[in-house]
Amino acid sequence: MPSLAGGRRVVPAMPETEQTRTKTACAHCGLDVPQGLIEAGAEHQFCCNGCKTVYSVLQGAGLGGYYSVKEAVDSGPIPATTTGGAYEELDDPVFQKAITRPAPGGEVEAELLLEGMHCAACVWLIERLPRVAEGVVESRAHIRRRTVCVRYKPERIKLSQVAQSLDRLGYAVHPARGRDAREARLKEDRRFLIRVAVAGALAGNIMLLAVALYQGSYSGMSPFWQTTLRWYSMGLGLVALLWPGRLFFRGAIAALRTRTAHLDLPIALALLAGGVWGVVNTVRGTGEIYFDSLGVLVFLLLVGRWIQHRQQRSASDSVELMLTLTPTSATVVDGEGNERRVPIETVEPGMVIAVGAGESIAADGEVVDGQTDLDLALLTGESRPVEVCVGDEVPAGATNLRTPIRVRVSAVGESTRVGKLMSLIARASSERSPIVQFADRVAGRFVVVVISLAIATFAFWAVRSGIGTGIEHATALLIVTCPCALGLATPMAMSVAMGRAARSGMLVKSASAIEQISKPGTMILDKTGTITEGSMRVVRVVGDERAAQLAGVIERSSNHPIARAICDAYPSDLQGESIDQTIGRGIEGIVDGVQVRVGSPAFAGVEESFEKDIAEMTDTGHTPIGVHAAGVGSCVLAIGDRVRAGVADSVLELKDLGWDLRVCSGDDERIVAKVASEVGIETAEGGVSPEGKTRMVRMLKTEDPGRTVVMVGDGVND
Repeated sequence: MPSLAGGRRVVPAMPETEQTRTKTACAHCGLDVPQGLIEAGAEHQFCCNGCKTVYSVLQGAGLGGYYSVKEAVDSGPIPATTTGGAYEELDDPVFQKAITRPAPGGEVEAELLLEGMHCAACVWLIERLPRVAEGVVESRAHIRRRTVCVRYKPERIKLSQVAQSLDRLGYAVHPARGRDAREARLKEDRRFLIRVAVAGALAGNIMLLAVALYQGSYSGMSPFWQTTLRWYSMGLGLVALLWPGRLFFRGAIAALRTRTAHLDLPIALALLAGGVWGVVNTVRGTGEIYFDSLGVLVFLLLVGRWIQHRQQRSASDSVELMLTLTPTSATVVDGEGNERRVPIETVEPGMVIAVGAGESIAADGEVVDGQTDLDLALLTGESRPVEVCVGDEVPAGATNLRTPIRVRVSAVGESTRVGKLMSLIARASSERSPIVQFADRVAGRFVVVVISLAIATFAFWAVRSGIGTGIEHATALLIVTCPCALGLATPMAMSVAMGRAARSGMLVKSASAIEQISKPGTMILDKTGTITEGSMRVVRVVGDERAAQLAGVIERSSNHPIARAICDAYPSDLQGESIDQTIGRGIEGIVDGVQVRVGSPAFAGVEESFEKDIAEMTDTGHTPIGVHAAGVGSCVLAIGDRVRAGVADSVLELKDLGWDLRVCSGDDERIVAKVASEVGIETAEGGVSPEGKTRMVRMLKTEDPGRTVVMVGDGVND
């Protein structure tokens, strides 16, 4: 039973129940169809116009088999993401140069990024694009990268028309930037993997021959077969040394040219000495041939290099991430007020761009027209929107939540605030940890010692037992002392540690952070998304619950985070009309003949009897939202972010380990202090920008240079 407070009911947010939703499934995606969208007498029902459009396109193109494939892979209900966009900016010559390339026969290839590609059924459908769009020759989908490579005839179809066809299939289209660099990396990865695979195959076959030779030496194998198998081993061994193994020879030659002691130097000497002496012994028909050991050594070293190579890719991956955070195009406003969609690469400081409701801002700048709320979660990590008006600075990557605005551009691309943040991440990702740097220094001295010992060993045994014995002993020394632990094991251990952290949902800034965190110091925790769940929701309702239900209908017309929280708590099949939003105050409209106002308590006009509850909500760090439904009643909703389960226990464990914990957030100081005290942290600061967090970390390091300072957060800004 709901409790009573001041004569009014206090009820929790109402979850969605079986009674609040329909059991009619969408013919395209399988989601439940709202009652208001059910068409009486229609053979098929759809949850949205996007699904209806996609279904019609598929049936018209004879691609109904998509649903059989979708059912087979059990991809789950996901609605179509059609936008109906014209994609005219894709025909701009600047875009064409950046995302297309010529193909044989006068055709053109373009790589596009798709929203909504998530399973094998999507791949099946996208690769049948030529059946939907005349002029498209081939369509190849890459599900991991969420991209499609389309080859088309430019004289028969424009790239914008290709994008429109994909959009009608349910996949919103974006240009895939950074294509050339990505393709170069993929080609490099492919070559490396082929080299590893060939080395593994050769090593396996050489080992089989070696087993036969070792067994034959005890079982009396005929000299003919011994000689034959030795020659086969030599052939395979030389291939392993000259192709997969040439990587080490190139490194050794580079080390000699630069007069540096590199790890590849003793490895190359061992491979060269063992290979040459193996050839000599094969030709002589006596002595050890070493090709089994050399083949396996090449294979294992290449495997280690591959793992290390993948770990070092994190920097370039971070730069690629920056390209996905901001739009690929912008709407430029000329001096006469005309708007034109252009590639972001053509936008320059001083230009004015228009940003519609729901769009992301493509560049840093100053608002010159309009007033709206912005979602700055990308930069600040806070889910609460920020109100901006003429004269306010706005960053690239922020999302416009309410009304259109115009922005005078001040910075584009890597010069923007988000671009600088991504560059910082890229530099940090490429750092080498202190232990790896130490291993590199030790390895350099180790190489000199090993080569000196190998020369001394050869000289000693050559004088004592002949040149052949000297080569054998020196080669054995070089192979046994191969500095894998220094050159490969240390960076590989860091790579594995970062990989395991990633699988647990933790992104480590750099390898050095893993080493430093072993020493307790000061740990700074972000609030939103780290201590709390990171999403707004209705946590308390005071007053008439019927008014709250009507508020859920009105708020469907808004994409404000608070509006989404109310809609999630109170779903409804009713429709609102005469919706009117007042920036910074609230929204009002009519539902089923009832005038409803939702927003600040003053805007909604709730009774004075709610003042005590409003004060309590504010004191507990929640946002009070008033709702008044004429002739029905009023209520106040507490909107907030819940503390994650288990955070208080984790705080106690960290304190027991010797960590000094602090909370640092861009949210309101009172809310930050309340959340910090709730989980047992005494020190808390609110209203801190990402740059302010950086200054705090530097200040702590300056006060005590030996102190370990750790920043933990869930956003790019952290």
